[in-house]
Amino acid sequence: MATVLSMKEPKEIKKLRWKDLGLSHSQLVDFYKRMLLIRRFEERAAQEYGKSKIGGFCHLYIGQEAVGVGAIEALRDDDYIFSAYRDHGHALARGMDPKSIMAELFGKFTGCSKGMGGSMHMFDVTRNFMGGYGIVGGHIPLAAGTAFGSKYLGKDSVTVCFFGEAAANQGVFHETLNLAALWKLPVVFICENNRYGMGTAVERAHAVWDIYQKASAYDMARGWFDGMDVIESYRAVKEAVDHARKSNEPTLLEARTYRFRGHSMSDPIHGHYRTKEEVEEQKKSDPIPRFAEELLHAGIVTQAAIDEMEAEIKDVVNEAVDFADRSPEPPPEFLYENVYV
Repeated sequence: MATVLSMKEPKEIKKLRWKDLGLSHSQLVDFYKRMLLIRRFEERAAQEYGKSKIGGFCHLYIGQEAVGVGAIEALRDDDYIFSAYRDHGHALARGMDPKSIMAELFGKFTGCSKGMGGSMHMFDVTRNFMGGYGIVGGHIPLAAGTAFGSKYLGKDSVTVCFFGEAAANQGVFHETLNLAALWKLPVVFICENNRYGMGTAVERAHAVWDIYQKASAYDMARGWFDGMDVIESYRAVKEAVDHARKSNEPTLLEARTYRFRGHSMSDPIHGHYRTKEEVEEQKKSDPIPRFAEELLHAGIVTQAAIDEMEAEIKDVVNEAVDFADRSPEPPPEFLYENVYV
């Protein structure tokens, strides 16, 4: 039978919990900085969208930062990452240049996809960041493809695939899980369950609310974790990635998280499908101040250090916007590039 990963209920704050995982103080500070960078970057992206600097769709990662940062820290440089349309956060967590990401949002030629992809199509092959994808669930079989490639070539690299809970109702999700289990592929599927597929609550769309249990149909390792906790995100994904690396077997993980903004910039913050009171209640579990409190409590950082990081990240985001503003549009003749490869 498949292993059910030992995902535990969130614990009371304990200083020892990262020592058990071998995490250094510098790694913990980096966790905080990357989450804060994502938050401030996405807030600024919302402002620039409001100024019509960013066109098309724009889906923000605000509230879900702990999932991407914790999960990606558990990977090696030669591991592969696939994201969906809420991909800015994953790209930043992977270490992509904020300037190239903001320029891509602005549709500029200096963007990571030359301004041709926009918000949902961040890509950086040098970091094995295999892109964001706008078709719900459409990238899940691609992740199985790179995992198959790693196994076929005798490499021990692992593929991680992020998607929302709505994608778990797509047929391609089930087809891919079946093949990944059948062929024993080194892939970790991470469902970021933020409770709403656009405006539809999970309990209105899924017969089984525990998304991770859908893997039981394929005798696959599975589990859930608190996606509002960066350490729990790291712990769970590290366990699954190590399992894939050693055994060439897949895992389905469910990150239970929450987005504080609308589904996209075209969706009001609260919409008609949830109340302001619900959002405010969920903000009590905001992963960034929650982790800052933990670091302060443990004496790993001071308030002055946190304030300094805030100022530093503000400068990074301002520089990214300035760079995007000054960058050129793609030249008209570039429209014909990459049509055939």
